[in-house]
Amino acid sequence: MTTSTTGTDTLTRDALTVLQPGFTGTTAPDWVLRRLGEGLASVGLFGRNVASPGQLAALTGQLRAERPDVLVAVDEEGGDVTRLEVRTGSSFPGNHALGTVDDTDLTRAVAAELGRRLADCGVNLNWAPSADVNSDPANPVIGVRSFGADPGLVARHTAAYVAGLQSAGVAACTKHFPGHGDTAVDSHLALPRIDADAAVLTARELAPFRAAVATGSRAVMSAHILVPALDPDRPATLSRRILTELLRGELGYDGLIVTDGMEMRAIAGSYGIEHGSVLALAAGADAICVGGGLAGEETVRRLCDALVGAVRSGELPEERLADAAERVRALARWAAPAGRSRAPAVAPDPRIGLAAARRAVTVTRTGPAAPVTAPVYVATFSPEANIAVGDETPWGVGAELERLLPGTTTGSFSGPDAGARALEAAAGRRVVAVVRDEHRHPWMRTALDLLLAAGPDTVVVEMGVPQSAPRGAPHVATHGAARVCGTAAAEAVVAG
Repeated sequence: MTTSTTGTDTLTRDALTVLQPGFTGTTAPDWVLRRLGEGLASVGLFGRNVASPGQLAALTGQLRAERPDVLVAVDEEGGDVTRLEVRTGSSFPGNHALGTVDDTDLTRAVAAELGRRLADCGVNLNWAPSADVNSDPANPVIGVRSFGADPGLVARHTAAYVAGLQSAGVAACTKHFPGHGDTAVDSHLALPRIDADAAVLTARELAPFRAAVATGSRAVMSAHILVPALDPDRPATLSRRILTELLRGELGYDGLIVTDGMEMRAIAGSYGIEHGSVLALAAGADAICVGGGLAGEETVRRLCDALVGAVRSGELPEERLADAAERVRALARWAAPAGRSRAPAVAPDPRIGLAAARRAVTVTRTGPAAPVTAPVYVATFSPEANIAVGDETPWGVGAELERLLPGTTTGSFSGPDAGARALEAAAGRRVVAVVRDEHRHPWMRTALDLLLAAGPDTVVVEMGVPQSAPRGAPHVATHGAARVCGTAAAEAVVAG
C-alpha cells in the first residue's frame, strides 16, 4: 500500500467515489493509484488497457494492492463489442445471435463462461448486457447488440444473461435504460429521441428492464436519449422522472445506477461533462462513467471539483451525493473477492462460444449452386464502425476460409464503386461477399447487385442484422460479427 487517505475530506471522498474514470496504458498510472487512496472506488477499462489475460490480471492486481474492494469495470458484451479480445475478435457470439437461437439455458451458460473469464482477470463489473429492444431496423448503434425486436424474447434473455454473469461473481450492468432500441441516431454523436407513447414504452422498452430488476441486476446504465412521454425536457441520464420516479419508484430498483459515458455528444454537446455530471447525480444516478474518450487525471479533477462545488452552492444536495457514494461502496462490498460468500464455481466451458455461434447460423438457399470446394475470393464490404464497436477488432470470414480452402484470397471494399473493384480483384474466381447490415447501406446493396449479376453462384454472408431479403448461393446469416461467428460462417460456406 503506497497511498494514504489522510487529508481528504468526506465531501471530496464521496465525489471521487461516484466517478468511474478511464486511463491509458496497460499498467495503472500513478495518479490512479493515488486517487484510489483518496476515495476513488471504481475504474473503467477499455481495449487500450488490455493486451492479454495475464497482463489484465496483473493490472487489476495493481489496483487491488491499493484498494482491495475497487470496482473494475469493462464494456465486454461479447459479439461485436469486446474489450478482452479487441485485437482478435470475441470468443463469444453477441446478443442477437443468442436471441436467434432463443435458448435461455444457452444464454445463461455463455454469460457464465464470459463472467468466469472476466473474474479470472480481476474484472468484477461488466457494463452489459444490452437490454434494448431493437425495434428500429435502421438503428445505427444497437443492432446486433440487442437480443432482438420482440420484447418478451429480449426480457427472458436479459434475465438469463444477468443470472449467468452474476453466477460468476461479476456484477451485471443492464443497459441502456429506459431503452435505446427505437432510435435512428447514435448517442455518441447526438441526442436521440424516442417519440413512442407511454403505453408502448411500458410494453416494449421497459419489459427487459423489469426482468433484469426481478433477476437482481446489480447495476443499470442510463441512456442519453430524450423520451418526451417520460420527460419532455431532460434526457434519461439527467431526468429525475426517469431515474428516480420510474426506475427506483415504479420498477422498484435498489441497485447502482451508472451513467453511460458522459463525454458522449448527447450530453457533452449540450450540457458539458461537469454540469451534466451534477445533473445526473441530482436526477438519481450514482456513478459517473467517463473515460472512453477522456482519459486522464485532469478529467477526474474537473468532475470532482464540479460535484464538490455543486454541493457547496446548494445545486446538489449533500445527502444525494452521500447516498450515491454509499451505493457504489455497497456494490464494491458485494463484488470484492473477500466481501461475500461466492457463488458455486462455474465449470469452465471454453468451447461454448463457438457452439453457440454455430447454432445461430442460418443458411438460405435461393437457388441451385455448386458446393464451395475450391479456393474463393472473399470480398468484405466494410461499413464505418460505430464508436461502441470501434474499428480495432477484426471481423469477417476471410481468415477462416483461407485455412479451410488454401489459396483463398481476400480484399476489403467500401464506397460507391466497391462492387466494381471487388469484381475486378476477384478476376473470375467464385466470390464470397461478406456484408454487415446490408439494409442500412445503399452502396453495399449496389455492390451485391453487381456481384450477383456477374456471378449468380456468389455466396453472401450477412454478419449484421439480416433485414434484407436473402440472396446468394447460398445466403449465410450469422447474426453478429464475433470471431466465432466468422468461424461458424466459414464452416457453413464450405459445408454448402
